[in-house]
Parts: sequence; C-alpha cells; structure tokens
Amino acid sequence: MAEKKTSIGKIFVYGLMALLFVGLGGFGATNFSGNVTNIGSVGDAKIGVQEYYRSLRNQISVIEAQNGAPMTFQQAQDTGVTDQVLAQMVVNAALEDEATKMGISVGDERLAEEILNTTAFHGADGQFSRQAYEYALENAGLNEREFEEGLRADSASTILQGSVLAGVKLPDTYVDTLVNFAGERRAFTWASYGSENLTTGLPVPTDDQLTAWYEDNIDQYTRPETKQITFVWLTPAMILDTVEVDEESLRAAYAERETEFNMPERRLVERLVYGDEAEAQAAVDRVTAGEATFEDLVTERDLTLSDTDMGDVTKQDLGDASTVAFAASVGDVVGPAPSDLGPALFRVNAVLPAQSTSFEEATPDLRDALALDRARRAIALQAQDFDDELAAGATLEELAEATDLELGQIGWTGNDGDGEIAAYDGFREAAVAATADDYPSITQLGDGGVFAMRLEEILPPAPIPFEDVKDNVIAAYDNAERTKALVEQAELKATELREGKTFEALSLTAQTEEGLTRNAYGANLGAGILSAVFEMDPGQVRVVPGPEGAVILRLDDILTADPEDESAQMLSNLFGDQAASDVSQDLFRALSADIQQRAGINIDRQAINAVHANFQ
Repeated sequence: MAEKKTSIGKIFVYGLMALLFVGLGGFGATNFSGNVTNIGSVGDAKIGVQEYYRSLRNQISVIEAQNGAPMTFQQAQDTGVTDQVLAQMVVNAALEDEATKMGISVGDERLAEEILNTTAFHGADGQFSRQAYEYALENAGLNEREFEEGLRADSASTILQGSVLAGVKLPDTYVDTLVNFAGERRAFTWASYGSENLTTGLPVPTDDQLTAWYEDNIDQYTRPETKQITFVWLTPAMILDTVEVDEESLRAAYAERETEFNMPERRLVERLVYGDEAEAQAAVDRVTAGEATFEDLVTERDLTLSDTDMGDVTKQDLGDASTVAFAASVGDVVGPAPSDLGPALFRVNAVLPAQSTSFEEATPDLRDALALDRARRAIALQAQDFDDELAAGATLEELAEATDLELGQIGWTGNDGDGEIAAYDGFREAAVAATADDYPSITQLGDGGVFAMRLEEILPPAPIPFEDVKDNVIAAYDNAERTKALVEQAELKATELREGKTFEALSLTAQTEEGLTRNAYGANLGAGILSAVFEMDPGQVRVVPGPEGAVILRLDDILTADPEDESAQMLSNLFGDQAASDVSQDLFRALSADIQQRAGINIDRQAINAVHANFQ
C-alpha cells in the first residue's frame, strides 16, 4: 500500500511542477487586478484564477511544442483548448471536494517527503535547497502556503482517483469470449471464377442505364471540397539549365571527391580475434580439417557474425594482415594474422575490384551537383526580394511576370494526384491551413525551392458532371455486369459441388486455406470473402463477388482458438488490460459526474473572460 501511495504522489508532483515550470517557462507569473480570485467552484473546492491561467498557458505551450509553431489565443479557443482546460479543472475540483468530505488527506511527513524529493527544488549538490524552493515558487507566482495546500489537496484527490482506476478486473468469461472471437479460424477451399469463364457477351448499356448507375453511385463521382489556389513557385530544377559551372570549379570538386571516384581494391571481411597465436592456429587447423566452420568458431566465443563483420576494407585498413587476406579467395578462412586487437582469423566474403573514374567521366555528375547547389543558393538569395515585393503589394501574377517564378493554379483536394507541386509537404501543409484572409508570402518547399499561394475560393463537395466521368461510369457499369454474370454462372458450379462433385471434376483450380482468422493479414483474399466464410457452416458452399469476378467457397472446418497458443495468450492480456482500462475510465467519469451533480458547479464567466484578456 505504501508503494502505491508513493507512485500516486509522484504523478501529482510531476504534473503540478509541469504546470509551474514548463507551462510558465519564459512567461513568469501573471497577476490579475481586482478582487476576483476564483473563476468558479465545485462544492467547497475553489478553482483559482491563477491556477486556471497556469493550466491554460501550460496546455497552449504543450500544443506549440508538439506542432513546432506558435498558437494564438484565438486558435486555442477555436479548437476547444480553453473548454478542455476548464473541464479538467472542474473535474479536479470535484475530486478535491469529495476527498475533503470523505476525510482523505496526507500527513505533514508525507507532504515534506514529496517536497524534498522534487528535483525542481534541489540545489547543485542534488539535495533539497530552501533557496531553490523559494525561487521556484516565486517564479510561479505562489507562496509556500498556497503551494503546500494545493499539493496536499491534489494528493488527496489523486488517492481518490487511484482507488477508482486501480484494481478493476473483468470476469474471465468476458475476456475469453473476445479471444475466441478474434482467434477463431476457418479452414476452407476456394476457387476463383474469372472473366475467362464467361460464356455470354455483355450487353451494351443504354444512356438511361448509365445515368441510373451514375445516380445510384453518385458518391463515387462526387468531387470533394476543393480549394482553388493560385500559386507561384521556383525550384532548383527549373533554373538548372541556366546555371553555369566553370572547369576550375569542376576540377576542384573532383579533387575534393577523389576518394569517391578512385577507390582501391577492397574485400568484405570478417575477423575473429584470439588471445594468442597458438589458440588462433588451433582454430584455423580445425577449419582446414573440416572439424569446424567459421560460424562454429564464432558461436564458441559467444559472439555473432555481426560482431566479426569489418565491412569493406582496403589493404591499408588491414595493415600486416592484408597479405594473407588479399591473397585468399572468397569463402576462405585464413590466418592467424596480426591485428590491432591480437592474432586473428579472417574470412573473405567478397572481392570489390578497384574503381577508377577519370575527371572526364565524372564531369556530368559533378556538373549536375554543382549546378544544383548553385541553383539553390541563387533562389535563397532571391527569396527575400520576392517576399518584399509581395509585402509591398505586388500580386502573384506581377511577380511571375517580373521574375523566374512560375505561375500556376491548382484545385486542391488533399489527394496525391492534385499536381506536381502537391507532392511537397510544405505546399500541402500550407494548402490545408490557407484561408481567404491570408496574404501571399514566400515559403520554403524543402528542396531549396520556394512558393507563395493565394486562396481564390473553396468549392463545396459536388457531383462531377456526368459527361466528365462518362468513360469511368461505363467501365464501372461493365465491371458490375460482368461480375453479376460470373456469379450467376458460378452458382451452377456451386450446385454441382453441393451434389458431391469435386473442384477438380468441375475444372476449377482449388486452393486450400488451413486456418485463417477474421483479420488474416497477408491473405490473398478480399475482406468480403473472409467475412462470408465466417458466416458459413461446415460443408456449406457459397458464391460471392470477388475482385476479379466470382469466388466459390466451401467451408471445411471451424477451428476454435487455442488458449495455450502464444498469440491467444497475447490477445488475452491485451483485451483484459484494454477492457479493464475502459471500465475504469467509465467508472471514473460516472464518479466525477455524480460528485459534480451532488456538490453543484458554479462558474464565473466574467472572471474567465478576465483571464482570457491576458492572452490577447
């Protein structure tokens, strides 16, 4: 029990100190004028103005750290951050009120222990420092009495919360039912019945039939919400042909990368080091006599092959051992030879011949690399001028006319096929965030390129005109009719199977699955086919539409989950923990709602607005 209390206390202290120090990092304490000290209460437990401010500031800071971008207070309100913080504080106050009424508290000794063990209050020697304690509280806008009363109250609340969340265990029957459902398998035989079996032609659809199909499946032909965006962009590849690279620069680059273009002969080598020459010689003698392999020697040393791998090495890398190693053939184990770690055996796994690339041969690659680098730098030098022009009122069209920037338009839906520029993460992120109130500004693309955009309008989801998708409608209609005809023909085969004929007798290529679960990942079957199998009884034959026509199924056996199987035991633990956690959370929510209803909630909106005004 003592151990459990300690963990609960630590959770509180860490959470509270996060509010005090992380959330207020760089902000300090904020004082609110007037006599209002609380924004509300639950029963007798007050929700302080300063406490609400700190919690809200902390949550905004956390979101900013996660997103890597600042968050305005308006964004915090629009995304519900303020409501979430207030709701959590109401829950905390409800727990505090209930804990007080139940007489739950922590003693002075326990409180002192929590404070002494909080690293934020430690000095340079790692021990509690009164000076550090006072300094931390002062920065957080708290005095000792406020902090210690809050710590005592929240520790009591945490004990109450922990008593609800801990110890929930569901009946074995509940977990077993879930495991049996997830782990149950089906053994079945199936055969694909594709277009090659079609004995009748497909009728040519009339316009009325196509229109009816289009309307019945209008969701497939509906354009998603689309942002019409005008943009300008410039990438290094766009100006690559205009960048000049002189021969002097090319030769300097070649000299800098000479070791890359001119590589000596190398070997892929493994090395096994021994304590002395005699031990190494005895080992290589065993390999020569066929009494052991190199792998055996490695295992005897409690090593793995990765421990012996030297990668590709040159003669210079191997030093004195290069004579024997470079004279060996692939697969040979040679030695003993000296190494910087002692006598060693070497196994050669591959020979990498010397590579020599002349300046003339390397020039195209060198030119491309240098030109690309210079193109990036040229764009970087112009980017600020582009941005200044936009800030001064130039339109995207005017900027494209006067510079190397290229003008374009895109109907942005968020799909990968929206256009070449849509492949850039930077553009996609900007398109998602774009609003009609934004002014165009230069933004990086990630490859040295830049862009700026202007949102013209947002088109709501709407059906694509029939004439624009008529070819797609015809293809989909024909495929549906083909599948329908194949299913009808396959039903005749299924009838014969039910009468006792075999798949082979009906010239069907049968495939057998020994035992697949409902979510058999990797199975070359559609989800609909597996679902159908799990609806069948043993011996039953059924025809279902497949990805390329029809599929004929015969269920051979139902295999229950093996409780001793490792995967079943993993599922049991997973389901048990998840279900217990869900029930615990439900119980806690019910307790919180009950406390709030019994104690009563009072919220001062004017006080909350006063806090919010400090964020504006």
